[in-house]
Amino acid sequence: MLRISNLSTSSRYVALTARLRLQLRCLCTSSLSVPSDDHIVRLILDQKSPSGALQTFQWASSTFPGFTHSRSTYRALINKLCSFRRFETVYQLLDEMPKSIGSPPDDAIFITIVRGLGRAKQTKRVINVVDLVSRFGIKPSVKVFNSILDVLVKEDIDIAREFFRRKMMASGIQGDEYTYGILMKGLCLTNRIADGFKLLQFMKTKRGVAPNAVVYNTLLHALCKNGKVGRARSLMSEMKEPNDVTFNILVSAYCNEQKLVQSMVLLEKCFSLGFVPDVVTVTKVMEVLCSEGRVSEALEVLERVEGKGSKVDVVACNTLVKGYCAVGKVRVAQRFFQEMERKGYLPNVETYNLLIGGFCEVGMLDSALDVFNDMKTDAVTRNFATFNTLVKGLSVGGRVDDGLKILDLMEESENVRGARVDPYNSVIYGFYKENRWEEALEFLLKMEKLFPRAVDRSFKLINLCEKGSVNDVKTAYDQMIGEGVVPSVVVSHCLVHRYSQEGYMEETLELINDMVTRGYLPQSSTFNAVILGLCKQDRVMNGIKFVEDMAERGCVPDGESYNPLLGELCVKGDFQKAWLTFSRMVEKSIVPDSSMWSSLMYCLSQETAFHIDLITLLQDIIKT
Repeated sequence: MLRISNLSTSSRYVALTARLRLQLRCLCTSSLSVPSDDHIVRLILDQKSPSGALQTFQWASSTFPGFTHSRSTYRALINKLCSFRRFETVYQLLDEMPKSIGSPPDDAIFITIVRGLGRAKQTKRVINVVDLVSRFGIKPSVKVFNSILDVLVKEDIDIAREFFRRKMMASGIQGDEYTYGILMKGLCLTNRIADGFKLLQFMKTKRGVAPNAVVYNTLLHALCKNGKVGRARSLMSEMKEPNDVTFNILVSAYCNEQKLVQSMVLLEKCFSLGFVPDVVTVTKVMEVLCSEGRVSEALEVLERVEGKGSKVDVVACNTLVKGYCAVGKVRVAQRFFQEMERKGYLPNVETYNLLIGGFCEVGMLDSALDVFNDMKTDAVTRNFATFNTLVKGLSVGGRVDDGLKILDLMEESENVRGARVDPYNSVIYGFYKENRWEEALEFLLKMEKLFPRAVDRSFKLINLCEKGSVNDVKTAYDQMIGEGVVPSVVVSHCLVHRYSQEGYMEETLELINDMVTRGYLPQSSTFNAVILGLCKQDRVMNGIKFVEDMAERGCVPDGESYNPLLGELCVKGDFQKAWLTFSRMVEKSIVPDSSMWSSLMYCLSQETAFHIDLITLLQDIIKT
């Protein structure tokens, strides 16, 4: 047996012995009984070092005369030694096994060694395990060959294929379904899909080894990962017995491509065959349905899965909450939230954040605050997204002072570490929306302690927009963006005005689009500058389209938005478009000022062929 020098006299050994006796007493029903193999295996595997495992192994045989080691205890020790890369010691143990226990190592031990060598990235020694087995007069089994092959395909598929041909098949081992499953995995991991099809065809023609669901599913997954979902669907039709994994792969792939019809057809077939998709697949289907506004159908899918005895998770539930909020049914989302709790799905911080965002989106700011306060009652820790969502909702919704209070709570919170500029920019937008320009600038200045570079770049740009050259403005703005600084709405407002004055309309429109994308709708004081710029460039039709686009996005034009458009149209003599623009303005309840009336009367006086009931129109205007 493997010798451990000076073991019995070591103070460390004495301490270990006392500890092992205590552990064994907990495992055995009697402290005097001979421990079982399972007890010793557990003690060996519990050791934190290779020497501890060896000492435990030696201690068991020397302390209990009636105890004899077995293949299971050797396997436990070898497993522990492999985890510490003590392979030379492992080989010594293998050599002593026939004499020590009267039996050579079995497949389980050789497979343990293969996996240990694999974890150590010792590929050559992994291959040599075949010779190691033969040394004991044993012919390597298909299980041992498969374990070696499994390690090799993760390292190099070409080495694995060479091993299969030259070692495995040359030994008379033809391989089983696991062998070909491993090879298919290796080919697909390296995107050798054509070779994967060749292997599949070989299996179909080979007697005794028909391709199983695992082989097909591996190839299906590779096809879908490479965007060949249609080919994967065709391959699926060849399968005699598709399983739940097959449907998970295909349904998820169609969902990833937003092909809802195909995913729903396969989902229905999945249910009809008695399979239930996993929670990840269910969630993807629900996400696609919700993205198209079909939230009720998403709920049906969830209830159908639950009706078949399967459970979903909070992520799937959150998908439905998000879907209801997206279509403005926030109260329904809240009721589903309560139903989640009843079913045992505990809402997480994301659930609360979705509800807060949903209420803010529909202008139900008090309800959003109620959900925020509920988080404290329900012991749900608020995160940055919680505060950011609510601050933005309150600021955009015209309650910037309440937004400031929430911002103060965020700064006091121990759970939100590291200042991020987004909620501060939301507060600035709130001041901007309420035309509280001085307070917006004062707040921007107060931000200097937290965001010195952003504040410095902002005031530099504001000053340049007022007094500097347009080239200096563009250079400073490019520098700001290059440094990752997100401009506040005050900076964007100044840039829009300066660019419009200088005729840089494409850059101006990009700034407007950026504001809208970030959820900060520009006020008329900002986008009116764009209309003036377009009119100066004789692009009045672009100006009209711009006003219509901004109105569709939720911005509110005013008289100053239409005044330059009417003036330009009248100067051009385009009386019909002028009259149509004027009518649209009135429909929006915008009262025309004296300059608009002058422009319009001038148009009417010049256009004798354009008949119109002016009195009726005037009466309508007076009513509005």
